[in-house]
Amino acid sequence: MADERQQDTRSRLTTSRRSVLAAAAFAPALTGVPAPAHALPAGREGRALVEPVMTKLADWADVGEVLRRPGDMRRFMYHTGLPRRDLTVFSHGVRINPALALGTHMSFVRYADHSTLLMGDAVVTERELQRFCDVLQKHGIMLTAMHKHLLAHEPDVWWVHLHAHGHDPVAVARGLRAAFDCTGTPPAEPATSSASVDLDTTAIDAAMGVKGGADGEIYKSTYVRRETVADGHLVLPPGLGSTTSVNFQPLGGGRAALSGDLVMIASEVQPVLTALRRGGIELVEVHHHNLEDEPRLFFVHYWAVGNAVRLAEAVRKAVDTTNVVPMPGGAGS
Repeated sequence: MADERQQDTRSRLTTSRRSVLAAAAFAPALTGVPAPAHALPAGREGRALVEPVMTKLADWADVGEVLRRPGDMRRFMYHTGLPRRDLTVFSHGVRINPALALGTHMSFVRYADHSTLLMGDAVVTERELQRFCDVLQKHGIMLTAMHKHLLAHEPDVWWVHLHAHGHDPVAVARGLRAAFDCTGTPPAEPATSSASVDLDTTAIDAAMGVKGGADGEIYKSTYVRRETVADGHLVLPPGLGSTTSVNFQPLGGGRAALSGDLVMIASEVQPVLTALRRGGIELVEVHHHNLEDEPRLFFVHYWAVGNAVRLAEAVRKAVDTTNVVPMPGGAGS
């Protein structure tokens, strides 16, 4: 009997200790205090977290040559954009500018263990989708999500999230190139100066609390998560796989089409959805982008048409329910 009482006491102490440790682990998230990188647990396989390292544009020359697209450096990321300028897509009577919601984006990051991570988001038509996926799988590139970014639209378009990790980024680039060659993705165009955005961008910046930036005719406001985000055992640099994007397409007379996505942890999902609907913003999809992110991230895509500044004020209320800060260096950096 005495042995049973001792065992029961030890069990209660162990349970209590676990509860204290769990509370301590979640304290930064609950208080909104950014969690430092070393505070994250080890990767899901118990491996130590690996940090990204800075690279130069020249370090990615072989990748750019294979992709046959000009890339740019966005802090830790080598980024390549492949807008679907070949597609004429309408949603709710609005012709969608490629920079609003039809941009394919690929980002490579180098790590301290000399490995390379690819994360990407590809725009393909429904007719292209299955062949595109087959070629990616043949080259060892994983599919982590397939979903919609727009409500009813023609032609039917899908957005596919891609992931690869290894030590041969050129081989990954060859796989990407083979997959994109199965689609109508057009070749790169010579760089041109950005057109002026026909919106009151000063008022939008004030409403959003962040300095936005122009991507052609589209105005974008971008935020990143405060806490450190990891993909498995890899620490993700700010802006990779954990970004809130708010995009405005001018429609004339101060009006805009609003499209983008907000990044959330589980406890933020319902407050965000409620704030968006109260602001008259339509919900498109809620989903994941990645398979092994920590903390677990969710994304909501949304749509609205109206006065651009009032839309900015409405979406800002949803942004403010999440633990994000303005993107370092501004939108598109």
